[in-house]
Amino acid sequence: MAYEIYLKKGEEKRIVAGHSWVYANEVAKIEGKDKNGSLASVFAHDGRFIGKGYINHASKILVRIFIRNDAEDNEQYYLNAIKKANDYRTKLGYDNCYRMVFAEADNLPALIIDRYGDYLVMQCLSLGIDRRKKLICDCLVKLFNPKGIYERSDVAVRKKEGLEEVKQLLYGEVPDYCEIVENGIKMLVDVKCGQKTGYFLDQKENRFAVRKYCVGAEVLDCFCNSGGFSLNAATVAKQVTACDISALALKNVADNAELNGFNNVTTLQGDVFEVLRNFRREKRQFDTVILDPPAFCKTADEVKDAYRGYKDINLTAMKIVKSGGFLITCSCSHYMTMPLFEKMLIEAARESGRCVRSVEVKTQAPDHPSLLCAEETNYLKFFVLQID
Repeated sequence: MAYEIYLKKGEEKRIVAGHSWVYANEVAKIEGKDKNGSLASVFAHDGRFIGKGYINHASKILVRIFIRNDAEDNEQYYLNAIKKANDYRTKLGYDNCYRMVFAEADNLPALIIDRYGDYLVMQCLSLGIDRRKKLICDCLVKLFNPKGIYERSDVAVRKKEGLEEVKQLLYGEVPDYCEIVENGIKMLVDVKCGQKTGYFLDQKENRFAVRKYCVGAEVLDCFCNSGGFSLNAATVAKQVTACDISALALKNVADNAELNGFNNVTTLQGDVFEVLRNFRREKRQFDTVILDPPAFCKTADEVKDAYRGYKDINLTAMKIVKSGGFLITCSCSHYMTMPLFEKMLIEAARESGRCVRSVEVKTQAPDHPSLLCAEETNYLKFFVLQID
C-alpha cells in the first residue's frame, strides 16, 4: 500500500495555496508502506486530499508535492510538464540559452534543467527525482533531441536527501565548453566544472541592462565568474577590469573576450574584499563598479555574518565610485530578503558619506519565475545605485 500522509490540523493552508514542501514536523501520522522516494498521497487533518509527491524519510522535507489530482508520475506526465515549462520560455523569446525547468516554480520540485545551445544540463536535488532521472532523460530526448545531456548534481543540498554529489554524462556527448549566444555575445560555458550548471542564466536581462551605465566608462566587475557582466559592459565601455579569485574563471573571461574580439577587458585575480580595500587605499576610482557575489548565506543561521559581508563590500565599493558614477550590486541568497538587502544598502550609503540614489531595481530573469506562495523561489536582488 502506498504511503498516505496526514497533516496536523491547520498545516495544510500553505500547501493548499500552492507550496510544495511538506515538513516532517507538520505530519500527524503516516499510513501505508512503500519504498523511500516513492509517490505518497498527502491529506489534510480532516482527510481532504491535497496532492501527491515524492517521500523521503531522510529529509526534513518529507514530501515534495507536484501532483494535485489523480495523475500518475509516468512518462506522459513528465513529457507534458517539461513541454509546458519549455513552451513558456519559447513564448517569451528564449531560444539558445535559458533555464528550461525551474523546480518548484514549474511544479517539478527539485528538478532543474538548463539549455546551452544543443546541450542540456540537469540537476536532481531530491531522492524521488534522482531515482527518475533516466525517465526524465528519455523525455528530454523525445522532446528536444539534444546532442548531449550532462548531470551537475554536485551540490551540497543533496546530502540532506541522503544522496552523494555527482557529475556525469547522461546521454550523447557533451564538450568541455558549450558555445552559447547571450544578448548577442558569444560565450563559452564550462558545463562540467563551472559554477552551478556552468553559467548564471538568471542574470541575462540584468547583464544587458548594465550597458547603459557603462558607456565610455572605466568598469570594475567583481566576482566576475566567466565574464557575463564584463562582456556586456565591454560592448560600450572604455575599459573593463574583471576580478575573481578563480584563475579558471579568469581564463574563461579572457577566452570569451577573445572570442568576441574585445580588446578592452583585462583580468585581475584576487580576493574581492582585499581588492576593493586596496583600491580604496590607493584612491583608485571607477565610473562603474559591479558586485555579483556568490550567496553569502545558504542557511538562516548565516544571515548575520552574510549581512556584514554584503555591507563590507558595498560600503567599500561606494567609496571607489567616481562622483556621478554607478554601483551595480546583487545578492542571490533568498535568505537575504529584498527588505534586508535594501536595509543593508541604506546603512552602507549612510556610512560611506556619499549621496546615493536608487536608479533601478530588478530581480531574476523571466525564465526563473517565482511563486507568490513560495518565497524561496524569489531570490535574486539587483540594484543600480548612482553615487554622488
